[in-house]
This record gives sequence, C-alpha cells and structure tokens, in this order.
Amino acid sequence: MALSLPEAVESAHMDHPDFRVGVGGRIFATLGYPSAGWAMVKLMPDQQGEFVRAEPDAFAMVKGGWGRKGATNVRLQAAKVDSVRRALEAAWRNTAPKNTAVRLEGDGGGSGNPGSVVSDRAKKRVVGKGKVGKGKVQKRTAGKGKVGKRAE
Repeated sequence: MALSLPEAVESAHMDHPDFRVGVGGRIFATLGYPSAGWAMVKLMPDQQGEFVRAEPDAFAMVKGGWGRKGATNVRLQAAKVDSVRRALEAAWRNTAPKNTAVRLEGDGGGSGNPGSVVSDRAKKRVVGKGKVGKGKVQKRTAGKGKVGKRAE
C-alpha cells in the first residue's frame, strides 16, 4: 500500500522496514514498530487524534515526544484496510516535498474520514513552505508563488 504512493520507496531503519519519500528520503511509515504486527505512521497531532478516537483498538499514540508530535502506532490486525490507507496517505502528505505532495491532492484530499481532512500544518506544506529571513517569516500565497503578508 505505501509503495503505491508517488515516489515512495522501501528502505530499512533500526532493523525494520520503512517507507520514505523525497530527495532526503524522509520516513513517513515503518513496519514492525514497536514489534511484529505493528506499524507506525507519521501524522500531525490533530490527525492522530482523529484516528485514535475513530479506532482506539487499531491506532495509538507512540510513547514519548515522538507521539506528542503525531507519531502513531497501528495495530495491523485490528485496523481496517481503508483506515490504514487513509493514515498512510496522510503521513505521506505530511512528509512529501510540496511539489510531490500536490500530485495526490487531485483525489479530493483523501479517501474519507478520519484523516481525509489534511491538517492546517500539512496544507501549508503542500501550498508552500514559509521562508525565514531576518527574523520574519514570509508565507507564499497559494497557487501564485508570490510572497504575501509578513508575520512578525
């Protein structure tokens, strides 16, 4: 399923398979973490909350700081195939470079709830990254590539 996403590749990290996207090979999902029969997806905290509330037997916050940032364990035996697909799509969007992530946006933002609504933070990654310079953050205007209002 993970390899069906644009530019996704399988690799390995800490003795278990992972799935990566982008030039730097950023991890968006792993298998076998924390043990066999489990996986991990790299969600945003709000996405994580949606999945955990919808299927608490299948999705759980990873312990510690990674979990507070959205890293989510998936108990594969308890998870529905459609839910795993939505979680993978969300994790991929959160991690993929903006020019790659735009490719998946044509599907209406996902396969349904939860996780079909891309978080605000993920939308900013897809629309354009803010640029930091001289203590100010500049945000690009969606679709125009122009620098918009500066935030202090």
